[in-house]
Amino acid sequence: MARNGRNWQNLQMAQTRIPGLLEQVISSLHEPYVLIDQDYVVRFANEAYLHLHQKGSLNGLVGKHCYEISHGYQLPCDQSGESCPLSLSRDSGATERVVHIHRHAGIDLYETIELTPLKNREGETAYFLERIQPLHHFSPSSQHQGLTGRAPTFVAMLDQLQRVAPTETTVLIQGESGTGKELVARALHDSSKRSLKPYITVDCTGLPETLIESELFGHEKGAFTGAYALKRGLVEEADGGTLFLDEIGDIPLGLQAKLLRFLETGMYRRVGSNQVLHADVRLVSATHRILKDLVATNEFRNDLYYRVSAFPIWVPRLTERKEDLPLLVASLLKRLPKGDAFKLDKAALNLLEAYPFPGNIRELKNILERAVILCDGRLITPAHLPPEVTGFVAAAHDNVLASGNVAGRIDDIGQLLQEGFTRQEIAEKLQVSERTVYRILKALK
Repeated sequence: MARNGRNWQNLQMAQTRIPGLLEQVISSLHEPYVLIDQDYVVRFANEAYLHLHQKGSLNGLVGKHCYEISHGYQLPCDQSGESCPLSLSRDSGATERVVHIHRHAGIDLYETIELTPLKNREGETAYFLERIQPLHHFSPSSQHQGLTGRAPTFVAMLDQLQRVAPTETTVLIQGESGTGKELVARALHDSSKRSLKPYITVDCTGLPETLIESELFGHEKGAFTGAYALKRGLVEEADGGTLFLDEIGDIPLGLQAKLLRFLETGMYRRVGSNQVLHADVRLVSATHRILKDLVATNEFRNDLYYRVSAFPIWVPRLTERKEDLPLLVASLLKRLPKGDAFKLDKAALNLLEAYPFPGNIRELKNILERAVILCDGRLITPAHLPPEVTGFVAAAHDNVLASGNVAGRIDDIGQLLQEGFTRQEIAEKLQVSERTVYRILKALK
C-alpha cells in the first residue's frame, strides 16, 4: 500500500479517533493487516489477513496473542529467540520491519512484518498496526526451485534482498562460486516492480572486449569481420526490465567506460553506429571477486565500482549456513531426476556436515547427483560419497590426533565456546586458523 494514498491518509486521521473508525479503514485495505494492542493481543484483522490464515471470521483470532497465531509460541518473539517487531516499534516509536517465518495451515512461509505504532489524542501509543507481506520467491522448507534456507545468515541476506527489490537501486551480489548468486539475482527481479518485464543475463566471463560490447549494445551490419547482419544488443532486449551482469569483475577495462556512461545516462550506441539509442534497465551484477582489490590494482574503474555497488548483498558460503544442510539436501534431491525418492542416512549426513565444501551449494548438488547414480537402493550411505568427502574427514581426524597439545587446544576451545565466543574469535585468541578450529571440532564430534 502506498503511504501517500487515500487509505493511508484516512488511517493517519483515524489514529486519533475511536477504534471503530480504525476497523473501517483497516477493513478497506487489500493487503493483510491486523491491529494489536500493547499486550500483543490481536484486536482486529481484515479479510486479507483472515484469508491468509484460512479463517472465515475473527473467531479464534481476536483475543489471542500475535505470537501464538503466527509461531505457536508461548512467549513474545524476543523472548523466544527471534526479533520482535512490536518490541522494536515500542522502543523506537517508529515503524519497524523484520523477516519472519510464519506458519499458515501447517505450512511455513517467509513473510515481511511491518509494524507501525498508532497513537491516541494524548500522543500515547494505543495500538500497533501490523502489515504482512508474504515473500513468494523464498522458502524455509525444501522445494523444487528457488532459494531455500533458515539459517540466520540466509535470513539476513533475505531481509536485505526484499528491502532493495522494490526500488530501482543498482545491486551488486557478492559471494564465492557456487553459492547461488544467479538465484539471488533472479529472485530480486521476480520481487521487483519490473517482474513482468524482461530479465536478461550477460555472462562476462572470458569474452574479449569486442564480443562483450557487441553482446551488450549490439552491432551494425559490417561493423567488424563476421557482422553479416544488424544485431540488437541485450541492453535493448532488457529495456524496461532487469539486466544481470554475471561476473562483472571480468569486464575488460576498455569497455568499463562505455558501461559507466550507459548506467549514468541510459544512452548507448551499437558497435559501428553513430545513432544514439536509449534503454531503461535496472542493473544487477554479481562477482566472486573482490572488486575493491581490482580497483586497487587498476583492473576495475573506481567510478564504475561505486556505480554498480550502490547496494551490495553478500551471499553466505555453505559453511556459514551449515544448519541448512539437511534442508538443502532434501531440496536439491527434489531437483534431480527421480531424486526425491532418495534419502541420506545419518552417517552420510555427518560426513557432509564435517566437509568444508569449497564449491559450496554447486558442489553439494554434484555430490548428490553422483550419489543418486551410484545408489542401487533409496538410501544414500557414506559408500556413495566421493573420496574427497570421506578422505577429508579421515585426514582431519588424523591431523588433530597428530598435532601437538591437542588436549589443551580442545579444552581451550570448549571453554571459549561456553563463554559465547564465535569460531572466528576463538581462532584469533588461540592464534590458529579458523579452519583448524573447525577441523578440531568436527573431527572430534
